[in-house]
Amino acid sequence: MASIKAVTATVFIDGEAGTTGLEIRERLAGTPGIEMRSIDPEKRKDPAARAELMRQVDLVVLCLPDDAARQAVALADELGSDAPKIVDASTAHRVAQGWVYGFAELDHTQRGKIAEATRVANPGCYPTGAIALIRPLVTAGIMPADYPVTVNAVSGYSGGGKAMIEAYEVKHTAPSFELYGLTMEHKHLPEMQTYARLERRPIFVPSVGNFRQGMLVSLPLHLDTLKGKPSRGDIEEVLAKHYESNGGTNTGLVSVTRSATETLKGRISPEDLNGSDQMQLAVFGSDDRQQVVLVARLDNLGKGASGAAVQNIRLMLGIS
Repeated sequence: MASIKAVTATVFIDGEAGTTGLEIRERLAGTPGIEMRSIDPEKRKDPAARAELMRQVDLVVLCLPDDAARQAVALADELGSDAPKIVDASTAHRVAQGWVYGFAELDHTQRGKIAEATRVANPGCYPTGAIALIRPLVTAGIMPADYPVTVNAVSGYSGGGKAMIEAYEVKHTAPSFELYGLTMEHKHLPEMQTYARLERRPIFVPSVGNFRQGMLVSLPLHLDTLKGKPSRGDIEEVLAKHYESNGGTNTGLVSVTRSATETLKGRISPEDLNGSDQMQLAVFGSDDRQQVVLVARLDNLGKGASGAAVQNIRLMLGIS
């Protein structure tokens, strides 16, 4: 009897030379059921050559600036029924109609939506942490949708791409630490507000530190301003139930650290999950003071970018 040949899906990373593209390619290398395709470097800006390669593959990952990503989608649209599935790692389509948001743990239906989608927008690194903390509270009715949310975050410099990496590692011209995005117009704000289900635009204060990768996203809250005046343990329980549910939310990549104030001794470093696709959530604070700080820790190149893209690719291609 002839053996049955395993079906292999083909993937093309448009923009594979960038930080995210290189990470995705490395993570997909050797994955059973996936064959990587590349374009001739001399033709990487040739629309006809790119369109022809898109026609030949099952899925395209866009690791491009926003305008270039929109142009790439337009190329794919011209292919009609030959168009591949697309995962867009840019900001261009994260709140666009017809695109599925690629945060599989968003709720119990999101994994299924991603698996059935032909167009998936990979989440931003900062919104991944912020939404993971806020959405369960809004869904549970603890946080009103018009609550004045403030999100603080710090990322390793790899999140800034080649120019920032060079400033830190080659030129040594970058500061040890800086806040940025202080015009209140950071490009991650639309998706943060949309998928956290907030009616009021949050204040978002990002920062970058002199370490290559790793990220902390923090959300300070006054407990007595929330519905029902929940305790620190109540907040923790809401998060735990959301990510430990059997309804499909839990993928094993998001965990909640119990009694973080005690178990982590009131401290948390951004780099402990580097090299993984995990995200750790924790609730620090004091019931006596009626104050807590919710923290998400993740690798900005892992669950915050390339790891999330690979998770979405596997769901869309039906690869376990």
